Amino acid sequence: MDDVGAAAGVTGPALYHHFAGKEAMLIAALMPVSESLLEGGRARVVEHSDDPRAALESLVDFHVEFALANPAVIALHLHELDRLPEEPRRQIRRLQRLYVEEWVNVLTRLRPELSAAEARVLAHAAFGLMNSTPFLGGEVERDRRAELLRAAALAALLG
Repeated sequence: MDDVGAAAGVTGPALYHHFAGKEAMLIAALMPVSESLLEGGRARVVEHSDDPRAALESLVDFHVEFALANPAVIALHLHELDRLPEEPRRQIRRLQRLYVEEWVNVLTRLRPELSAAEARVLAHAAFGLMNSTPFLGGEVERDRRAELLRAAALAALLG
């Protein structure tokens, strides 16, 4: 809570003055992120609807930028999502599945030899690479981290 409060410019305990409890704070943090990822992913796919390679590269760029800008949100998601009440957890998971399906649709257009299930495996593998930002130290400059994450994700997706 102290980390969340610090990010908001207040103390951790002060957050409880604005939310009904920890669960409400988590929902307020995670739901908009999932909605934003889905909206942003869809926009990139539409923007490159005639070029699946460009769509995939745009999705990777979008997600890498998100991951580098929001490592605390990724860590929060990894550690706290399963602690949410069933309904908000289901809503967030649904948004995430829809986001993954944007990637799957692009991948199967780009690589028709892949089944949807295989494309889903690759998409999740790429998310694992890109979402590693909470575990990366500051030894590598941000732009170089973005470049490395982008290259690793594309290599995983393109085979």
